[in-house]
Amino acid sequence: MKYSVIVGPEAEEDLKAAFSWYEDNRKGLGYDFLFQVDAGINFIERNPEIHPIEYKGTRKHLIKRFPYKIIYLVEEEKIIILAVLHGRRKPDLTKKRIDNI
Repeated sequence: MKYSVIVGPEAEEDLKAAFSWYEDNRKGLGYDFLFQVDAGINFIERNPEIHPIEYKGTRKHLIKRFPYKIIYLVEEEKIIILAVLHGRRKPDLTKKRIDNI
């Protein structure tokens, strides 16, 4: 089955903030981060149900090389990226976003 990937506005803001932080710390590192996120999203698109279901149907994919996770939902033929968050962020932020859907 072919899935369409939708990156939510909050996830886009997460990506912009992380890119800026990495790029400010070392030129080119922000692009490396985006490359790894893209690889993660491609993996999710090919295998959307490989990760176990967690809070309210969400799933999480850990990004290689960076301490970030992609939080997503699988609904019918859509993969909805809700957040791209640092692994040490409080779980309350993720739950708050999910509860606001």
